[in-house]
Amino acid sequence: MKVLTAKEMKEIDRQTIEEVGIPGPVLMENAGRQIFLAIASKFPDLNKERIVIVAGKGNNGGDGLVVARHLFNQGCQPQIFLLASKKEVKGDAALNLRIAENIGLKVWEVLEERDWNELNQALGKATIIIDAIFGTGLEKPAEGIYARAIELINRSSAFKIAVDIPSGLSSDTPELIGPAIKAEMTVTLGVPKIAHVLPPAEEYVGEVIVADISLPSFLFSDEKHRVEWLEKKKILNWFMPRKRDTHKGTYGHLLILAGSMGKTGAAIMAARAALRSGAGLVTVATPKSCLPIIARSTMELMTEPLPESEEGSVSSRALARLKEILKGKDALLIGPGLSTHPETSELLSSLLPEVTLPCLIDADGLNILAQRPELLSRLPQPCILTPHPGEFSRLVQIKVGEILAQRLTLTSEFSKKYGVFLVLKGHRTIISSPDGRIFINPTGNPGMASGGSGDVLSGLAASFLMQIKDPFLAIAAAVYVHGLSGDIAKEKIGERPLVAGDLIRYLPVAIKRLEDLAKEKEEVTSLGPGLVVLSKL
Repeated sequence: MKVLTAKEMKEIDRQTIEEVGIPGPVLMENAGRQIFLAIASKFPDLNKERIVIVAGKGNNGGDGLVVARHLFNQGCQPQIFLLASKKEVKGDAALNLRIAENIGLKVWEVLEERDWNELNQALGKATIIIDAIFGTGLEKPAEGIYARAIELINRSSAFKIAVDIPSGLSSDTPELIGPAIKAEMTVTLGVPKIAHVLPPAEEYVGEVIVADISLPSFLFSDEKHRVEWLEKKKILNWFMPRKRDTHKGTYGHLLILAGSMGKTGAAIMAARAALRSGAGLVTVATPKSCLPIIARSTMELMTEPLPESEEGSVSSRALARLKEILKGKDALLIGPGLSTHPETSELLSSLLPEVTLPCLIDADGLNILAQRPELLSRLPQPCILTPHPGEFSRLVQIKVGEILAQRLTLTSEFSKKYGVFLVLKGHRTIISSPDGRIFINPTGNPGMASGGSGDVLSGLAASFLMQIKDPFLAIAAAVYVHGLSGDIAKEKIGERPLVAGDLIRYLPVAIKRLEDLAKEKEEVTSLGPGLVVLSKL
């Protein structure tokens, strides 16, 4: 499912009306009806609710007036407050204002102080508030009467439903630009927008329902729309049953360069995750003194001892041996627990330009790249980097706060500049490709914010890199499954006790869940015709 900006959405609306020929009033009618159906699915006894609609003078307000009409036709008595004079309402919204009044709905204009008192009293008694003030085009902070209305709505204990986007948010940025309504549910039209899916703005949208309002689907498939919400149907084909006539070599031999004295756990978790996610063979190349610990941890692992520095990290003297053991391997994972010792850094500087395998670099491998940025232009192809915001900050020399505020732009620019696939880990992990495509991952939870979670992802992703030939989809599938495993772990044991080892423990359950869905070709996110819950896994 594509994720669009306000400008992109406006262009699709224009094409739909001017080129396809679907009139604006028809789209507004479709929007209002779909919003009504979403509300009705949430509140089966609607005629028992006290509903207040706060509308602006634009098309968002027009959508709210259509909702009011459908509520009225079902026996409800919604109160409508217009934050403007009626004569200010134009176009399709004006048409629906006339229709609302013609069928007997009263519309209060909020113009004077006594009108504000009426609105305040109505909001205090309401059980449902429908926010139809602003649409997706807001670019500057809400001020004046709009900021006042937002404050009054947020003060109410009623269930708040936003039309398209909570008023006060900008659809094009995850950052808060000013006061905004904190909704419990948002019914967005056509596709989600940036603010619906990325924090901190997403904390204001509640449950997101995506409503089909008959915008032609081919308009969303344009290659210029590069940001996409990662739905499981995108990756299900890779979880079909394996062919019978296969063997361990079919699923690849992964070499993991990882571990140092005191950091063997990271190497072990990456290796176990790779095995649990279907790799045929896994070899861990590690400092000689670390090998016994890693070898004893998992009987299915193979290990390779490497020369080490005095501090117990991989030495630059390991280069010749590594070049030898890379032969016959199908992918290389570098980084978990590796350390940034000068000898190890020197080793990577010599090794990376000579690697011809698909390569994934994580953890200390990324920190070495930050120390030696000249290596970024000499990486293997394909190459996947999996930084958390702190590691990415060191790579690009930009503060973490700025990275989070501009994560889509910065990740895309980095991928294009260096020709790498980038996974910016965290809540709503971003996966970007060198050709500009971006996935936003829906799975995962705060319980995964503990040491070792990234090591599990690196092993899982390197394993999928061997099994799924499209690197972008391989990494997307790995990120999705990693988060899904965390969500299953949360179901079983809760968030606070969750540790990285639990991700490996529930990894088989997550993969089987997708395998079962792949066989059944079943989706379970529909609320009814044209309505899909964005937050479902």
